[in-house]
Amino acid sequence: MSGLDRSRPPTVVGDPVFTFPRIERHTLANGLQVRTVEHMTVPVVTMVLDVEGGSLADPHGREGLAALTADMVDEGVGELSTIDISDAMARIGADYSADVGSDTTRFTLTTLTRFADRGASLLADLLMRPSMRHSDFDRVRQLRLDRLQQLKDSPAGVAERAFLRLMYAEHPYGHLSIGTAAALGSVTLEEVVAFHVATFQPAHSTLVVVGPLSHEGLLGIAQKAFSGWSGFAPLVHTPASVVPHSPPRLAIVPRPGAAQSQLRIGHLSATRNTPDYRALLVMNAVLGGQFVSRINLKLREEKGYTYGARTGFDWHRGLSPFSLETSVHTAATADAIADCLTEFGAISGPKPPTSDELAMAKASLTKGYPRAFETAEQVARSVGQLALYGLPDSYFEDFIPGVNAIGQEDVVDVAARYVDPSRAVTLIVGDYQAIEASLAPLGLGAPQILPVE
Repeated sequence: MSGLDRSRPPTVVGDPVFTFPRIERHTLANGLQVRTVEHMTVPVVTMVLDVEGGSLADPHGREGLAALTADMVDEGVGELSTIDISDAMARIGADYSADVGSDTTRFTLTTLTRFADRGASLLADLLMRPSMRHSDFDRVRQLRLDRLQQLKDSPAGVAERAFLRLMYAEHPYGHLSIGTAAALGSVTLEEVVAFHVATFQPAHSTLVVVGPLSHEGLLGIAQKAFSGWSGFAPLVHTPASVVPHSPPRLAIVPRPGAAQSQLRIGHLSATRNTPDYRALLVMNAVLGGQFVSRINLKLREEKGYTYGARTGFDWHRGLSPFSLETSVHTAATADAIADCLTEFGAISGPKPPTSDELAMAKASLTKGYPRAFETAEQVARSVGQLALYGLPDSYFEDFIPGVNAIGQEDVVDVAARYVDPSRAVTLIVGDYQAIEASLAPLGLGAPQILPVE
């Protein structure tokens, strides 16, 4: 038997001392930006390559083109089929993924250190010399069209698509990377090939290489695989500034007979590189960013309206939305909306965060922070974020002290400037007929009725 007293919670120790490994920057002759990080924990190397222009680069009327192009690059190289590529990856124990965000398209490959050169060569082949066969294109496009059809049956999926459009209107941030059925149904393979040639340019890309080698060794892997990547075309898109518009205060996607209402409440708020970022994270943790936040405790624990409610920022380089998302039973829809809007305003007014709320919010952000950098892939993706948002190399080491320096007045200040219930758009995906009469007292005006897209 141990002498451990299980009747008392363990003592909370101070914040961990965290040191992020040194980042070295290099530029290849073809313009490719390379960042290397020594990570000696396990014998694996991770390569993360970010190509400028995620869904932001989709031309108007061709929403989903960037994601379709990214999906096509691993469908074959030269005479090799997608099965051949998969077998080649398996032989070196590689893990590969492609992710299309709003601002960049990211390709990630992790493999054992002894196969790092081969893995980098495979990744380079995929990006530089994809086969782009008609048979693969037809299959991949149909899979994406099928997925769009499935999303129509998902209240959360319908809400996500509709809320983005309410936030951004016709701006490219206003659609999911998967695009629209109308755009995908008419896009051609020739357009995919042209988009790939114009967008996949070394001078507009950043490669991060992380593993248990010296910086020189990691750079050598990049040089051998990517020095042959050519092309100096200008960016095919000029990122448009987000122009705030005046969406309706209340919008509804009718879903007759729905037992629950999907809710999205929010407005455009801040950019990712704002100097107020850490204060905004603390504010969000108090308001709705963790299980013990105000809104979740109100809607779940006190009222029993939902299994969970969360707030957060959907970060972009451009102006990004702050929003709440939850699902409540239909009869509680109007009351839940009223409670959320009240909490949006209270944190900068009659109910500033208490010392206990601040301590818990900051602990949720700092106590486990080093866990986000345990693996080579986590480190590589994090360094990619520095490049994406133009953040300093010291950013991660500065995070914990920066969060701990946030006080009550800082949270009240950012809440007042970035969270405004009078500007919030409320979207409901639910049974409009059942809730119509209860919405008028909210004072949000006549609802805009939206179709299922």
